[in-house]
Amino acid sequence: MSMAASGSIRVEAPAKINLYLHVVGRRANGYHELESLIAFTDEFDVLTLTPADELGLDIEGTFSARLSSEEDNLVLRAARALGEAAGIEPKVHIRLQKDLPVAAGLGSGSADAAATLRGLAQLWNIEADKVDLKEVGFGLGTDIPACLVGDTVHVGGVGERLEAGPKLPDAGLVLVNPGVTLATPSVFQARRGGFSPALPLMKVPRNLANFVAMLEDRSNDLTEPALRLAPVIHEVLTALEEAPGCRLARLSGSGATCFGLFDDPEAAVAAAASIDTEGWWVRPTRFRTSSS
Repeated sequence: MSMAASGSIRVEAPAKINLYLHVVGRRANGYHELESLIAFTDEFDVLTLTPADELGLDIEGTFSARLSSEEDNLVLRAARALGEAAGIEPKVHIRLQKDLPVAAGLGSGSADAAATLRGLAQLWNIEADKVDLKEVGFGLGTDIPACLVGDTVHVGGVGERLEAGPKLPDAGLVLVNPGVTLATPSVFQARRGGFSPALPLMKVPRNLANFVAMLEDRSNDLTEPALRLAPVIHEVLTALEEAPGCRLARLSGSGATCFGLFDDPEAAVAAAASIDTEGWWVRPTRFRTSSS
């Protein structure tokens, strides 16, 4: 987060990946209880927040056409919710550089909302003990509290239980999205079968090989329903698995983005270049920490 000379604040909204995701139960209200280890990457959207006479939003970037800047946009909802919680009229202009795919399993909408909350808390000088940003965020979307953490985090419940995750080994990542959108509720509705046991990954891995072994003991329970709704995901996983040096390929969240783990960022760059994109969104990257 940085302050520009104009008084604007620039905030990055990094993409998240679910390193594994277990559906462990379902509440009476229909919400599924999850267990997941979420990490963040160096692929991100950028928001610029500038004091203004009224609340407004402009969207630019690769995936700007996929979003509406009308009142129901999650970024605008986040600004209004924080203003209400803090007793501040939300007079700010937000420019969103939207370069992350939408409805893609990367939590990009939640990341944008979380970045809005963080940036406005600084712009409006809201003290941490006055407004609980995670509480405000959770009222807007269950992924937003984790995105507010911005570092590896273990998530439980329906997104409200957060615990710091283990330090991850150095590695390269390749993110691949085939250009299809998947609505998370549709994937959950398509899910069949029972629930998985909780198997939290909290131990710090010794190295990448040890980390991959830990992940192989876990899975993404949404893979099967996502594959039925978007069979092209199988092609993406195969492309990643066949890329040179891939240690593990997996669907992130409800998809359709998949990720591959590689020994280092250089190996990820080479692997990304080897994938026949066919119009796919392919990005080599790495794990990000809150101090990145």
